[in-house]
Amino acid sequence: MNKFEELGLGEAIIKAVDAMGFTEPSDIQAKAIPILLEEDTDIVALAQTGTGKTAAFGFPLIEKIDVNSRTTQGLILSPTRELCLQIANELKNYSKFIKGLHTVAIYGGASIQEQARDIKRGAHIIVATPGRMQDMINRKMVNISNIEYCVLDEADEMLNMGFYEDINTILSHTPEEKSTWLFSATMPREVASIAKRFMKTPVEITVGHKNTGSKNVSHEYYLVNSRDRYLALKRLADANPDIFSVIFCRTKRDTQKVAENLIEDGYNAAALHGDLSQNQRDLVMKSFRNRQIQMLVATDVAARGIDVDDVTHVINYQLPDEIETYTHRSGRTGRAGKNGTSMVIVSKSEVRKIKSIERIIKNSFERKEIPSGDEICQVQLFHLANDIKTSEINHEIDSYLPSINEVLEEFTKEELIKKFFSVEFSRFHNYYKNAKDLNSVNDQDGGRSHNGSIRYFINIGQKDGFDWMSLKDFLKETLSLGRDGVSRVDVKENFSFFNTAPEEQDKVLSIFENFKLEGRSVNVEISKNSGGRRDRGGRRRGDNRGGFKGNRRSDDFKPRRRGDRDHKNNDNKRRDRRRRSDRN
Repeated sequence: MNKFEELGLGEAIIKAVDAMGFTEPSDIQAKAIPILLEEDTDIVALAQTGTGKTAAFGFPLIEKIDVNSRTTQGLILSPTRELCLQIANELKNYSKFIKGLHTVAIYGGASIQEQARDIKRGAHIIVATPGRMQDMINRKMVNISNIEYCVLDEADEMLNMGFYEDINTILSHTPEEKSTWLFSATMPREVASIAKRFMKTPVEITVGHKNTGSKNVSHEYYLVNSRDRYLALKRLADANPDIFSVIFCRTKRDTQKVAENLIEDGYNAAALHGDLSQNQRDLVMKSFRNRQIQMLVATDVAARGIDVDDVTHVINYQLPDEIETYTHRSGRTGRAGKNGTSMVIVSKSEVRKIKSIERIIKNSFERKEIPSGDEICQVQLFHLANDIKTSEINHEIDSYLPSINEVLEEFTKEELIKKFFSVEFSRFHNYYKNAKDLNSVNDQDGGRSHNGSIRYFINIGQKDGFDWMSLKDFLKETLSLGRDGVSRVDVKENFSFFNTAPEEQDKVLSIFENFKLEGRSVNVEISKNSGGRRDRGGRRRGDNRGGFKGNRRSDDFKPRRRGDRDHKNNDNKRRDRRRRSDRN
């Protein structure tokens, strides 16, 4: 029996749920759906991004719609056009076995006349951005005077974007006797205010704690000089060859610039911001979902429509102006029960913000150092080896093997392996051999220095069930070291790194000499960069670095670039904040 049946959903929705492969409701769905099905009540539901809020209000809304009436019965307001389209598409999937139920999305950047015609044909549910909805009300293109249900999705984000007046005006055109369902990731004062003003004794549902982040997300910060921010970003990408990430910048200009620099340096990257046309944004998102893009550089507004479960990392290239926005950013990863990592690149002046975020998300950050060139080379080398190990053999090369063997017959197996890996390794090593130390920042945040410690390589990682926290606990217990005895734990898929004080070196190597974990031999070696020392040097911007498979540019998608003049023109544009945000 599908567990969704226990919530009281009808046969048609259960059939759609089965078709989509859903078997067990999320916490917010399990709490909200029975209440919304059984009662006509106002509700405030707080849950993190990626926890299934759309189904939590979508399933009961569809159940309550009278398909025999052509009037608009449900209105859903969402902050951006991407999220608006996403919700509308999901509702259509949920209701595909309910004949005659129509959902229409209205948003900026598309023909308002065409959207008005769709509504006139009969729209049981309208999903809208506040700006476009207000526009259509003013033009008398839509009638919401008889709606029975109003959903405010991502309420905190809508208010943060300046939509309070729009929401106030829109709700004034709806009947007093309706059910208002407010869904939000955080509960700032503005959301509490709108709930108090427009809702009658709402039922409150909270999954986790108010304003907290997902338990599946680990939080890290990296302290660098402001001028080294972009170099730090590249190293974090190179140290995680399988990265599939969203990188957040504060402005559209910075977003475009960072994306262009990444593409120029050979990464699979693209920008997502409000100056792109709808068609360009659709192409970017399609390429990202298909993993042709590994690094999506986005503004906070544009990223609201991203619904991809497999994002491995969120990188805060710059911290947001509003601290609460960090919760939304980190919610892009660690979705659908998977683990994720939220990284923050900060300068000395921004470290204090980390403490503020920790108080809001009720979680702590681990301070980490930007990986050295030696560490990155080691990571990339083992990543390449694992790729070779798991690659399927293409037997179409069989006919060429005799000639190839003849060319290579003078070399031993060991020499061939060295030559093969040198082809890839040399390019990476040559780039990083003179790379400067990005961690040489005057430390004023109270973090302790790692200089003089010993760096180790260990052949266990994520595939063995470890994250940085559990591996640190395992090492402390195994080595019988105190609270700070193990530091700088960095977990990769097949292996990891960690540090201890120099006086613990003999003990570490001795304990792990013939160590087995669940029958598997665990090897520990001193990393080449053993003492926290970093190589020095630099590189001119624009050099062709090359790189391993994980970070090569995709030839399938090349986003449009903008010149300096475009940036200057964009900076000179001054638009109304609400309308600009709606188009974003």
